Amino acid sequence: MGNPKGVKRDFAALEQRRMKAVKLFARGHSKAEVARHFGVSNESAGRWHKAWKAGGSKALKHSGQVGRKSRLQPLDRVKLAADLQSGPEKTLGYATALWTLPRIVALISQQFGCRYSTSQASRLLRQIGWSCQKPARRALERDDKKIRLWQQRRWPAIKKKPVNKGEPLSFSTKAG
Repeated sequence: MGNPKGVKRDFAALEQRRMKAVKLFARGHSKAEVARHFGVSNESAGRWHKAWKAGGSKALKHSGQVGRKSRLQPLDRVKLAADLQSGPEKTLGYATALWTLPRIVALISQQFGCRYSTSQASRLLRQIGWSCQKPARRALERDDKKIRLWQQRRWPAIKKKPVNKGEPLSFSTKAG
């Protein structure tokens, strides 16, 4: 099931719950009683009991890491950011200066020897502070100064104007 999107787990509260369960186990309560008391499944209470029997209450402390360990180490992430900064032309020899997710996946594979999907690469980019952006499509020959002058001088001269200034316009919906 998990948590709703955006809701973070409170690991300290979960650990406190397990520690309270240990106290109940120590008093002789059964796994089923502990499960009912904390509103968890019998399997969870059984895992807690097994861990407590094997390693004491220390075995039920929060381990500190959640989820799978990242394949890229922190220094690898710094190197990836530097490679991205230098651009795909220099880094991979592409003709254009546009990073795409498939290109980034190829870079990660080539530089660090691990395979990422495009969605994983996108998540990794967000983690290192990069965001998806589209380049502005503009002609290389574009001259903004000439465009501004044309808009100020030429455009008003060729723009259509009302034929008779001052005469009221009449729009009639009646026939005849």
